Amino acid sequence: MSFSFEAKNELCRLPVQKLCCARAEAYGVLLYCNTFSSTEVRIITENPNLPARLPRLFHRAFNLRFDRQPEPDQPGKQVFQITERKKLDHIINLLGYDPRQNLVLHINFGLLEDACCRASFLRGVFFAGGSITDPLKRYHLELATSHLQASRELEALLREDHFPPKSVSRNGSFITYFKQSDQIEDFLTLIGAPVSAMKVMSAKMEKDLRNSVNRRLNCDSANLDKAVEAAQEQLEAIRRLEEAGVLETLPDKLQLTASLRQANPELTLSELAEEFDPPVTKSCLNHRLRKLVELSKKL
Repeated sequence: MSFSFEAKNELCRLPVQKLCCARAEAYGVLLYCNTFSSTEVRIITENPNLPARLPRLFHRAFNLRFDRQPEPDQPGKQVFQITERKKLDHIINLLGYDPRQNLVLHINFGLLEDACCRASFLRGVFFAGGSITDPLKRYHLELATSHLQASRELEALLREDHFPPKSVSRNGSFITYFKQSDQIEDFLTLIGAPVSAMKVMSAKMEKDLRNSVNRRLNCDSANLDKAVEAAQEQLEAIRRLEEAGVLETLPDKLQLTASLRQANPELTLSELAEEFDPPVTKSCLNHRLRKLVELSKKL
């Protein structure tokens, strides 16, 4: 089951109540469905839960029934259709268009003055033209329509509501999309899918945690490599000083440092500093070992 499927299932469980919100949601479905013209409405969906919602939604919004709708539990694509001219004129008139003129689809902002109606409209848009990628893979939510003007006005509506989207044209469709996880979370919450929004948030936290652990492991590995290289350099310097007979002429502190390093080649600086009696600081030990390396280079 895709993440889009789950999100739309969650939205389908919302009640169809207020007339203004039902009309706004149906308006969003119409602008982003397969066909909305003066001669036909055609909505095609593969989500098995949406067919139960659409008849209730359109009856509440426009007080009419579809001329064609799928049989209950019909598998595959489900087609809803309105072709009766009287019904189409009624819908067009209620949405603020003129049935006598060519239908140029744009957003009638007068129907979306209340915040609840805007949220319902966006829910309808998502039902008909929306999709969202599994957030464990990447963050991407898009809203696709074949109507350029509606797409531009949707972008303006989203920006007005503090959702700055991006847009692109693809295969004859006009896409409005989000790629920021926080924007996707807020959008899903707004349209009535808080559970899906929480899943996006959880996926982001899981990814951030995994990335943090990987960065820490990479950092620890790099530090370990550096420590091993430094220890090898120190042991080589002590060997050269020993072979040259210089080591035994050095101050007792340096001789002790050399002896402890030879006896404990695998220890880090912090661990080696603890071997002294009394223990020395890491900085002090580092200074002594650097001194041994410098002396060896002068041979």
